[in-house]
Amino acid sequence: MNSKFFDLKKEKQDRMINAALKVFALQGYRHGSTDDIVREAAISKGLLFHYFGSKLGVYQFIYDYSVRYMNLELRSTVNPKEEDLFLVMKQIERARMHAMRGYPYMQQFLNRSASEDSYEVLLSVEEKRNVLEETYAAIEGQIDYQALPAVADGKRLKKMLDFTIKGLMTERFQDASFQPEMLYEEICDYLDMMGKIVTARTGV
Repeated sequence: MNSKFFDLKKEKQDRMINAALKVFALQGYRHGSTDDIVREAAISKGLLFHYFGSKLGVYQFIYDYSVRYMNLELRSTVNPKEEDLFLVMKQIERARMHAMRGYPYMQQFLNRSASEDSYEVLLSVEEKRNVLEETYAAIEGQIDYQALPAVADGKRLKKMLDFTIKGLMTERFQDASFQPEMLYEEICDYLDMMGKIVTARTGV
């Protein structure tokens, strides 16, 4: 990547980043095209290739950018001393909401990247993928699953909630009026509801 990219005005940088995030989030690496990216960003293809060299170069850059950005948001938002499953998950979603205010498709892109099957893509982002996975692993390690009622399998409960959150995010992105704050509130409502269900079922 041409380091002079960061000499561009922030508005233009973000326009190009958001265009690439959207295209790769919705279409994946194989089907996402640089034609779609430049059309979305309202720039020339020559300019895109001047800064990134190739489609893979664009993908590598936005993956690295997304990991760094999300990692920073997670580390600054999630309380390292919090052990409650539902509160930790709310803090994770707050960090994602902060990121999506400036980069609406960032989390969708990261979700999509987890299922990419292109060898060149997997190889190019392997190191950065590990960085984000380590952050999430550290956060999950904070959770005191033993504090949950005995009949609740904490790991399975978290997995179910993760799938619910991803489904809500996908559903809301189909709505042209998507707003990160509204998604965050809806996710919190689901987390609160599940917390009450777990408590009620066990009589705690």
